[in-house]
Amino acid sequence: MGDLLLVRHGETEWSVSGRHTSWTDLPLTHDGEEQAKSLAPLLSGRTFVLALTSPLDRAIRTAELAGITGAEPEPDLHEWDYGGYEGVTTVDIHRTRPGWNLWLDGVPPGPAGHPGESPAVVGERADRVLARVDAALATGPGDVILVAHAHFLRVLAARRLGLSPADGSLFQLATGTLSRLSTEHGRPVIAQWNTSP
Repeated sequence: MGDLLLVRHGETEWSVSGRHTSWTDLPLTHDGEEQAKSLAPLLSGRTFVLALTSPLDRAIRTAELAGITGAEPEPDLHEWDYGGYEGVTTVDIHRTRPGWNLWLDGVPPGPAGHPGESPAVVGERADRVLARVDAALATGPGDVILVAHAHFLRVLAARRLGLSPADGSLFQLATGTLSRLSTEHGRPVIAQWNTSP
């Protein structure tokens, strides 16, 4: 069975400033584009039976610059809906909610169409993606690659390892990085995490 590769999109203006970014579709910075390009050698020589990206431009552009061809947008790879905390930093949130923790406390509702998501809801999306991943890996030799966002990919990794969605808090994930989930003795394992060239 092949591996599951996870790519966090390259840097954006808001990822630099620490602002929560889900539906706000910011472009990659110049450094973010360079991060994406630098991933290409790490992916060279791999065959992908499935390549999926978040539908947001920052993920699609990262996939293009990393040389991932034929990637399909997958709505379930969208970043965690931060509701009323879209564009707000954790430091700013702590001014009014000391001790707030995304993984435990969730977010307040935002504008119409953005009610915010709990870890459990994000976990349900991750489980749907993983079902698609497993079906693709069963088709033959090759890997699956997902290009998406930090918090979503952290939840997905936790679910792959049999952990709760909130346990995604254990996995730091920087912009423009590659991670690889594999198996050992038939069980899912982290083979590589948060790697940058």
